[in-house]
Amino acid sequence: MHTTLIGLDVGTTALKAVLIDLDGNRLADFARPYPIARPSPGAAEQDPADWMDGVLDALTSFAPDHDLSGLAGIGICSQVNTHVFVDAAGTPLLPAMVWQDTTAAPDAAALDAQVSADQKLAWFGGPMPIDASHALSRLAYVRRVHPDVYEKTRQILLPKDYCVMQLTGAVGSDPISAVGLVDRAGYVAPLLELVPGARQLLPPLHPFSHVAGRVRPGLPCAGVPVVVGAMDAWGGMFGVGVVADGDAMLQSGTSEIAGIVSASVHPTPGVILFPPYEGIVMHAAPTQSGGAAIAWMGAVLGRTPAELSALAATVPPSSAVPLFLPHLEGERAPLWDAASRGVFARIDGRAGAAEMARSVLEGVAFSVRLAFDALQQSAGRRLTIANIGGGGSRSDIWCQIRADALGFGLRRTRVPDAAAIGAAILAGLGSGTLPSLPEAVRRLVQFDRVFEPQASVRAYYDEKFGKYRELYEALRGFNGGYQAV
Repeated sequence: MHTTLIGLDVGTTALKAVLIDLDGNRLADFARPYPIARPSPGAAEQDPADWMDGVLDALTSFAPDHDLSGLAGIGICSQVNTHVFVDAAGTPLLPAMVWQDTTAAPDAAALDAQVSADQKLAWFGGPMPIDASHALSRLAYVRRVHPDVYEKTRQILLPKDYCVMQLTGAVGSDPISAVGLVDRAGYVAPLLELVPGARQLLPPLHPFSHVAGRVRPGLPCAGVPVVVGAMDAWGGMFGVGVVADGDAMLQSGTSEIAGIVSASVHPTPGVILFPPYEGIVMHAAPTQSGGAAIAWMGAVLGRTPAELSALAATVPPSSAVPLFLPHLEGERAPLWDAASRGVFARIDGRAGAAEMARSVLEGVAFSVRLAFDALQQSAGRRLTIANIGGGGSRSDIWCQIRADALGFGLRRTRVPDAAAIGAAILAGLGSGTLPSLPEAVRRLVQFDRVFEPQASVRAYYDEKFGKYRELYEALRGFNGGYQAV
């Protein structure tokens, strides 16, 4: 009898896993951090072995205290636009290029210049950019800089697809995770032709809940079905209870991922419009730095992220709090500016550690507001509430700051690991133990509170957000002309 599901999330900074029952109750969880290497300006790399070590340790950790004889399936989600080049044996040929890696920016600009606005509209439904994290940019970069590696490459895989291959031996992915590579019919052939040999290196595509294979003998949970899974944004979308037209989300992790489900489409620069999936049309705007900015500031001040949030909560919004641009590694949606960099502005003698901490929380909130402004235009909707999940949602003060900056409510999930919950939902669908996707999401996702915007600080955040936009524009020329060494 099937009684449990496992969801895995191969995140940017850690492998997270959850064991749940068929009513969504969390029975156990697991987390294993791993590093990002930054060997040169713009580079951000990971060792794929760290992902698999986390996966196997997670599956092993659940067995001693829980009966897994009723385990129905394993689902997996992961960071995307993180790519690993593997040979015919599935062995990585280079460290994985993390989505934060901007070394392929020149290749991206060259490719983007070859694609017209009309082509983007026909393929993707809007003006989606080809940026440094795009799979085609990475392929062009490796072909140019490491031609010997390109010659040996047989697959370019996302983290979830690499882990599924290691667990089951099967190679595959899904059409939603193939960001900027597919239209409604599949891979876009004229686009892939821009990089010779690219099409042959991309995996076949399947639905999220398609059973890729079963865990190989000798591994923990051997014989259990493993589904293809989804990108973290979509897994997290399901994990925060977003599935119907008009639903909105904010996933708070290393980056902030904002999104609105809407069948109404108004092409808007900077917004990613995913192809429809089971009637769901997702408008998404992933920023570059959310929790990453908090972790950086915490390291500077010698505080944990939780301590940083507590410190920020000791000071009210005021002119003593500097303005922070959180572009530590450039910015993604809706600006897509790899050259932009972070800055504190209007610091005076009143600014201490608490004010600097609050400045970082506010700066990330403003990046999210910029993203939601573009999303609401793209989706043709004005929001009154969005569901929020992820590690960054555990901070009450940060949730309140974001609600105040956004001007609409944030409904927080009870379980923080939204993508892992979403992965478990997909495992339940693939194994046939859960009903339809909407019913499964309603059954398994629970909430703990709603953060409403405070009218008393609306003027403060509106004015400061205007200055945030001015600050970015004022620095564009400086950042664009600066040569990193």
